[in-house]
Amino acid sequence: MKKMLNFLCALLVSSLLKAQGPPPGGPGGINGPGGTGGTAHVYGKLVDSTGKAVVNASVMILKVDDARHKNTLLKGLVTKSSGEFSVEDLPLNAHLKLSITAVGYSPISQDLTLKAADKDLGDLVLNPAAKELKEVVITATKPTMTLDMDKKVFNVSKDIVSAGGTGLDVLKNVPSVNVDIDGNVSLRGASPQLMVDGKPTTLTLDEIPADAIESVEVITNPSAKYDASGGGAGILNIVLKKNRKQGYNGSVRAGGDRYGGAQAGASLNVRENKINVSADINYRRISDRTTSSTQRTDLSTTPTTFIDQSELDTNKGYLLFGRLGVDYFISNRTTLSLTGFMMHHGATTTSNIQMNTDSLYSTGKVSGTGWETIDAAHTFNGRGGTLGIKHLFPKDKEEWTADASYFSGNATSNSLYTTELGSTTLQKIEGGGNDHNIILQSDYTDPLGKKTTLETGVRAALQSRLNINNNYTYNPDSSAYELVPAAASNYKSRSNVYAAYAILSSSINNFSYKIGLRAESSNYHGTLLNSGQSFGNTYPISLFPSLFFSQKLGNGQELQLSYTRRVNRPNFFQLIPYTDSSNKLNITRGNPNLVPEFTQSLELSYLKSFPGNNTILGSIYYKYTDHLITGYIEEDTTAGSTTLINTYINAESSYQMGAEVTAQNTITPWWDVSTNVNLYNSKINTGSALAQQALWSWFGKVNTNIKLPSSFTLQVSGLYQSKTNLPVNSNQNQPGPPNMQSQSASQGYIKPFYEVDLGVKKTFLSGKLAATLSFDDIFRSHKQDQYTYSTYLVQEYDRLRDPQMLRLNLSYNFGKVDASLFKRRNNNVSSEGE
Repeated sequence: MKKMLNFLCALLVSSLLKAQGPPPGGPGGINGPGGTGGTAHVYGKLVDSTGKAVVNASVMILKVDDARHKNTLLKGLVTKSSGEFSVEDLPLNAHLKLSITAVGYSPISQDLTLKAADKDLGDLVLNPAAKELKEVVITATKPTMTLDMDKKVFNVSKDIVSAGGTGLDVLKNVPSVNVDIDGNVSLRGASPQLMVDGKPTTLTLDEIPADAIESVEVITNPSAKYDASGGGAGILNIVLKKNRKQGYNGSVRAGGDRYGGAQAGASLNVRENKINVSADINYRRISDRTTSSTQRTDLSTTPTTFIDQSELDTNKGYLLFGRLGVDYFISNRTTLSLTGFMMHHGATTTSNIQMNTDSLYSTGKVSGTGWETIDAAHTFNGRGGTLGIKHLFPKDKEEWTADASYFSGNATSNSLYTTELGSTTLQKIEGGGNDHNIILQSDYTDPLGKKTTLETGVRAALQSRLNINNNYTYNPDSSAYELVPAAASNYKSRSNVYAAYAILSSSINNFSYKIGLRAESSNYHGTLLNSGQSFGNTYPISLFPSLFFSQKLGNGQELQLSYTRRVNRPNFFQLIPYTDSSNKLNITRGNPNLVPEFTQSLELSYLKSFPGNNTILGSIYYKYTDHLITGYIEEDTTAGSTTLINTYINAESSYQMGAEVTAQNTITPWWDVSTNVNLYNSKINTGSALAQQALWSWFGKVNTNIKLPSSFTLQVSGLYQSKTNLPVNSNQNQPGPPNMQSQSASQGYIKPFYEVDLGVKKTFLSGKLAATLSFDDIFRSHKQDQYTYSTYLVQEYDRLRDPQMLRLNLSYNFGKVDASLFKRRNNNVSSEGE
């Protein structure tokens, strides 16, 4: 009888919904008065006092008209056998009422104020005693910048200047982050660890389309939850766009730039009941141009030699990037996800180098000229995937996640060198390699009480690499290229990192703390295949504590003190004992004797929120590093003559201290400004007489958005970098060989530079179609200009890449919420127990 009565309730709900007239989206519907145009999703589970699921209960969402004191039924359904319910497409910021009835149980009726896309109401208990729900307030607006004590989140999905570009173009507009013309990223003067969706990646930032990025998380002082590697620079987490709304949506886009580059792509997301499928594909045609010059005085040679070199590099190629993801919603609280990506990249590069030398003899000056042409071709194929599961428990904030990820890539390279220095020399280098990465991780969060939470997790990262690099010289007698065994670099390596962590967090009144400890053990082993020479190390278990203390001061103010310890292990290319002589002025060699560097960081932050979406975050920080890994120039006389080698060493120590202010200001409803200023001092102690001098420097960024009439939006961004020491950390944390072209050693400084970018966006068809025009480096001022010195040389080097870049990008968005592609629904009621 009870089931029959519940069934009759379901029929009544269906009849009421049919009688409502206009569906949601019409007058008084989701996009009508009282709504904001956005939609929300609420879900939960109905149980009785014993925890048993309540089946065939009626769940209704009503819209309250406060002016007329009248309720309008928006959505209704009947719970399935598990007692779970899920209601979608509800209006944001509207006055709603949740009504739950079931025969034999007391009804539940409670006001709802929805301000976010998703909310788990947990297990709702139906029993004879009336039990009201607390009002649910969900905050889900997406400001350009969200400032937290341990993380800054920058929403870049609507960034105008980077439209049609890559991840590097996105980071150029992110506060605290600096991107040089070679694509090297630094955070507070050091290289951060790059992650995508919270996981390490083999992709480089120029391989990720800007249009695929939703937000960037800047974590300057990561807790014990995160991988301890990456040194003291912190973490940059790239969050890719996702959409799990019922129905389908997508976009198509295309554009080009003044140097001949072009891009085209499409995205599609389909959600039908328990399955969500997302796909993204992007093609980019690459065409760029770089000019550089080097003036060097070799002090170690007799006679003293002055070298003046100019270079023009042209690069043409393509990049194809695809991503596919499938989410299976096993229940309202359990999701199984499978994501995969593929990437194919090919490029050809031509370098024309002109060299002039002046040698000072006692009898006078002897001058010489020469040139070199380098024709190179490169390919890279990458692929990877992640299988993950996430389960939310009925207890608020209790959850368990597990992920298994695999990434791999293989590359080929062929370079032909033609050198004319008194005589013609032909040289050829053929190379290739592959790498395989496996990451296994599981995390569990357990709220021990109302204010206390325990987080635990384990992780294993396994990596193997193979590299083939053969050097040939042309023999005119045999009219053939002959292998130079001594110059060959064929090696394989493997590295493993194992970790576990625990974090306890709690609060007492306005004071809160988070205390964590991470343990990591790692090993590394490499073998030169030609000689059988091995190099490597096994590092014992190291402990990495993290301490966070926070005090709310009232009136939107908060104070936090944090301490962390992190490690930066030498990467693959820094360890290889191979000498690369392809560029006579910049010979490079790895150092297999490098050991990890350890960084201790201390940071004090003050956060103040003002009315009207205005926020300011100020921080002072200090970082001290033992055994810093840094670039260094040394003299090599093993070949019977003096040769300068760019290599890596473990410096004695380094420190960095500074103060940073980040602000977000909404001047008017149509004008917002974000500002970041960082004043810092750094020094490397190499143990030599030419130790780097301490130098105070500052770095600033401003980004402003102005909404203009006729659906126009204007964005202007600018940055300035004062004179600064060369970065205190040279570990790029990126796949690829060391970039020593610029003599990136610890002895020297970078001259000041600035950049101004401009973007204009116009929307059509109610915002579905958008045209974006961006102009980067308007004044041709972002020039890399470095001064390097040692007992062996004095050098000045500058580069300029793709100045005054003009890009035009078009995009069109389409989709329909709550539209089934597979069947026609005649009403809004569905029995989830089917």
